[in-house]
Amino acid sequence: MLLVLDHPELPLHNNPAELAASTMVQRRNISYATQTELGTKAWDIFMSLVATTRKLGISFFEYMRDRILIILNIPSLGSLIRLKYSSHLLLGL
Repeated sequence: MLLVLDHPELPLHNNPAELAASTMVQRRNISYATQTELGTKAWDIFMSLVATTRKLGISFFEYMRDRILIILNIPSLGSLIRLKYSSHLLLGL
């Protein structure tokens, strides 16, 4: 908790993490889970992509379309994350 004193940009709660977890649980319950271990891995990957694109302000469907059709107009998620993180460091956020 005292880490916030040194880094005021840190949130005082973990609501985004809680919300992300509850969203995954709700979707799993609605779809009655997956049938195989491979299906579970695929589900986890796509849910992670949905969450990451949402946090970066990118349309998941546009990102998937860009990758499937090999258009490559949208930079990789890794480079966008590094860019966002480095800009936060430069701004002191």
